[in-house]
Amino acid sequence: MKKTILLSLLIAANGLTLSVRAGDVTEVWDKSCAKCHGKDGKGETKIGKKAEVKDFTDAKVQAAFTDDQAFKAVKEGLKDGEKIRMKPAEGVTDEQIKDLIKKVREFKK
Repeated sequence: MKKTILLSLLIAANGLTLSVRAGDVTEVWDKSCAKCHGKDGKGETKIGKKAEVKDFTDAKVQAAFTDDQAFKAVKEGLKDGEKIRMKPAEGVTDEQIKDLIKKVREFKK
């Protein structure tokens, strides 16, 4: 009986952690990424169109970069020569960046 209760508590706690993380990444996306990439990842925002961001729902766009490249882009930003195309993400942990990349991969159709 005690083992069953303990196992149930562990499963519930794990589910709660996953829910918090899922909410956390959505909050980070909405705050830091959506203004250019859009809530849906299509990049059809005013800023996104001006910056010519890629449509993350496009499988070809997704295939054009690795998770490591995406991590580096979020962590260090992107430059085109001297022009800054994307600033480095501020105030996010490496774990949150990994979660953001998972979110981006989920946009693919």
